[in-house]
Amino acid sequence: MPKIVDHEARRTRLVEAVWSLAVRGGIEQVSLRKVAEEAGVSMGQIQHYYASMHALIRDSLDRAVRAVNATIENAVTAADTTSPEAILRTCLYALISPAQESTRLMRFALAAAGRAVSDPTMARVLAPGDDELLTFTAGLITAARAERGSKPRCEERTDADICWSLATSLGVDIALGYRTPEAAERLLDHHIEHVLS
Repeated sequence: MPKIVDHEARRTRLVEAVWSLAVRGGIEQVSLRKVAEEAGVSMGQIQHYYASMHALIRDSLDRAVRAVNATIENAVTAADTTSPEAILRTCLYALISPAQESTRLMRFALAAAGRAVSDPTMARVLAPGDDELLTFTAGLITAARAERGSKPRCEERTDADICWSLATSLGVDIALGYRTPEAAERLLDHHIEHVLS
C-alpha cells in the first residue's frame, strides 16, 4: 500500500521553520539550508514544494497574515456575543493578545517587513486593513454607536482604519517588548471610548 503524504502538513512544517528562523535571526538569515535543518527535511523536499526561497518566504508571510485573521475570527466565535461593541473590541484585542503565538506571528511580520520595501507584492500582504475589513469594522462602529445612543458621524470608515492601525501598532509594541498587553489594552480602550462616544 503506498504511503499517503500530507502535502499541506509538509508545507506548514516548512513555513513554521521560516517563522522560527526569521524571529530568531531576521529574514536575511533564512536560507534553504537553514530551513531544511530547522524543519528536519532535505533541501530537495523544500524545492519540491517551492520553486524559490522567495516563493517560500512569500507563502510564509501570507500564511502568517491568514493565521492572524483566524485568531481574530476564533476570538469572535469564542466571545459568543451579538453586541457590535463587544465584537469590535474582541476583533481589535486579538491583535494585542499576550498569547505566545500572536507575538511570534507579529515578530515574523516585522522581520519580513524589510523585504516589503523592495517587493510590492509582499508590501500588499502587509498592508493594514483591506476594503472588506474596513467596511465590516465601520459597520460595527455604526451599530455600536446606535446601541449606545450616540449620533452618527459619517466618518466610521476613517475611524475603522485608525482603530486597526492603532491595534497593529500596539501589537508591534508588545512583540518588541516596548509595551505590556495590559498597557496596550488601556490605550486601545481609551481610543474605542472616544470613537463610540
